[in-house]
Amino acid sequence: MQKTPYLIEFNEKTKEKIANYHDYGYVVHLIKTLLHDKYGFPFHMYADDETSNEIWEVLEEDLELYPESVEVVSHLFDGLETRTISSNHTVKQLDFIIKPRIANTLYYYPGFQVALARSPIFLSHSETQHDFILAKNNECLVAFLNYILKRKREYTKNYVTVFTDTENGIDSSKEKITTFVTREDVFLEESLKKEIYRSIDEFFTDSGSFFQTYNIPYKRGILLYGKPGNGKTTLVKSIANSITAPVAYWQITEHTSSYSVHEVFSTVNRMTPMVLVIEDIDSMPLDVRSVFLNTLDGATSKDGIFLIGTTNYPEKIDPALINRSGRFDRAYEIKLPTNELRLAYLKKKKMSQFISSEELERIVELTDAFSYAQLNELYTSVALQWHYEKEVQIDQICAELQADNKKKKKQTWDSETDTHPVGFVRY
Repeated sequence: MQKTPYLIEFNEKTKEKIANYHDYGYVVHLIKTLLHDKYGFPFHMYADDETSNEIWEVLEEDLELYPESVEVVSHLFDGLETRTISSNHTVKQLDFIIKPRIANTLYYYPGFQVALARSPIFLSHSETQHDFILAKNNECLVAFLNYILKRKREYTKNYVTVFTDTENGIDSSKEKITTFVTREDVFLEESLKKEIYRSIDEFFTDSGSFFQTYNIPYKRGILLYGKPGNGKTTLVKSIANSITAPVAYWQITEHTSSYSVHEVFSTVNRMTPMVLVIEDIDSMPLDVRSVFLNTLDGATSKDGIFLIGTTNYPEKIDPALINRSGRFDRAYEIKLPTNELRLAYLKKKKMSQFISSEELERIVELTDAFSYAQLNELYTSVALQWHYEKEVQIDQICAELQADNKKKKKQTWDSETDTHPVGFVRY
C-alpha cells in the first residue's frame, strides 16, 4: 500500500516556522525514533476517542500484577517524576506503596507490538499532557484493544467502578471490594428476596440464555426505594459479591450533566454484561432527565446492563422512569423490618452475648419502626454499656433511641400511610 505523504513533516526548520508544533513534534520524533531503533520497524500513531481511560487503567494494573508483560522502554524527561506514592487503606493500618508512574514513561507490550506514553508537552506559555498510542499496524492494535477489554472485565470483578459527577466533570475510580457481603447478610421478606435474586441470577447465568430462549430483550431495570438504613446498600453489595460480572456505581449529584450520562453509558457498554447501580436517582437535575430517558430508550444502550436505581424519596422520582417498558421494569419497596426480621438480624449480630433470650424478645418489641441502621446503633450502645458496666439497661437504651427516632421523623411516606403511588406526585 502506498504511503500517504504529509504536508508538514517534523524537522529542525519547523522550529522557525511553527514553533508550537515543533515543541510537540520533537517529543513525538524522539519517541518514534527510539522505538524504531530498538524494535526494528516503524510505528503508527493512533488517536483514542472511544476507550476513555481504560487503556491506562489496565496498564497500571498490569505493571502491578503482570510486570513481565510490559517493558519500560525509557523515561521521557529527566526533570520529572518517574515514581508515585500511593497507599493501601485497611481497617488495621495505612500502608504506603511506591509505584511506577504512568506519566513520563514509554511502555511497550511486546506480545502486541504496541507502545504507550503519557507525556507532558511544554508549549511556549503553557503545559499540556498528551496520550500517545503507537502500534506496528492496525491488526496489532485491534488485538491489543481486545486484550484491554478482556483484562478490564477480569480485574473489575474484584472492584466496583465508581463514577462521581463533580464540578470539573465526571470522576472515575475503582474501589476494591473489601467487605464481603453474602446473600445471607440480606434481611428482606423471603418472597421479595427470592424474586430479586432470581432476576439477577437469570441475567448472568449462561450469558443470559434465559432471555434468548424466551425472546426477551437482554436488559433489566429495577428500582429500590424506601427509608434510609433499611438495607438497600447491603442488598446491592450482596449482588456485587455474588455475581461474576463487573459492577459500576454512579453517584448522582447536582453536577450530573448530559455529558456524564453519555460518558457513563459509553463506558459501561464496553463492560457488558454488567450491573450499573445509580444511587439517589431522584437527585438527577431536571434539565438532564430527558437525556437520561432517551439514553435508556436507545436501541442498544442497555443491552447486557442490569440497571439498579436507588432512592430514599420515591415521591421525587420522575414518573417517566417507571411508566414505560425498558426503563425500570419493577419497583421494590425496601420496608422497615418486621418483628421476625428484627429478631433474626439481632441474632445474626450476636446480641445474645450481652443479654438473655427473654431480653432479646423484649428488645424486638421495643424497637418497632427501627431501621437496620438504627438496630446497628442499638447493638453498639448495648455493647458499650456491657463493656463498661457488665450490665445492660434495655428499656433505657431503647427509650433513648426511640426518642431520637421521633426527633428525626419528618413527613412519612410509608406504604401504609402514603397517599401517592411511587412517582406520581404533582408539583
